[in-house]
Amino acid sequence: MASHPAGHLAAHPLPPGIVGALGLGGYQLLADVAGVGAGRLGSQAFLLIAPDPDPALPEAGTQIALHHTRLRDDAQAAAFVSLAARLGYLRLSGYRLALERHGLRSRVSLVDPATGQIAAQIPDKHPGGLFSRGGGAGSASGLLSAMRTLPAAGPPPDTSRPELVREALLALALADESVGGAEAAGLADQALEFTRGDAALDPPAALEAAKSQR
Repeated sequence: MASHPAGHLAAHPLPPGIVGALGLGGYQLLADVAGVGAGRLGSQAFLLIAPDPDPALPEAGTQIALHHTRLRDDAQAAAFVSLAARLGYLRLSGYRLALERHGLRSRVSLVDPATGQIAAQIPDKHPGGLFSRGGGAGSASGLLSAMRTLPAAGPPPDTSRPELVREALLALALADESVGGAEAAGLADQALEFTRGDAALDPPAALEAAKSQR
């Protein structure tokens, strides 16, 4: 569960070859939770995902998925942040992220550890045209809606490991579209204090308690 510490993507950005080939030099990292993040450069937005460690395979490096080249507005970019945060939370709960290369980009499968079945898939590229509007199934907002229905794969993080608890809280805060990015870290810190005072409080309840204090 702790394979990707806080700040992993900041320390392990997209490989230079991919950045150069896709023209993403100087991209902004908008979210970074459990090795899952969102990036933006101008009208482009995308997910960034660090592969699950596998000692039998060479280090694959951070990969890019759901690459959108024509954002319409900031609301679309915000959906990428929320989707990355939700994926990070599901990964922290026990889901695996299986990556399959498609050229320079990757397709992502969210795998339920209990059954080995694929719970959701994220394409390498964001759909274009009419399929990119609203909450279409393959769009960032559509995928986010679908993943919000998935239960956690395991119990909440062990409260004796506050760094994991805070990562989960930060993921939940960033996934909440009513919470601004700058506010999310503060809410996560406040919610962490609630869990220290009540070990039975799970991350969603702790975050709601923190939001009620706003």
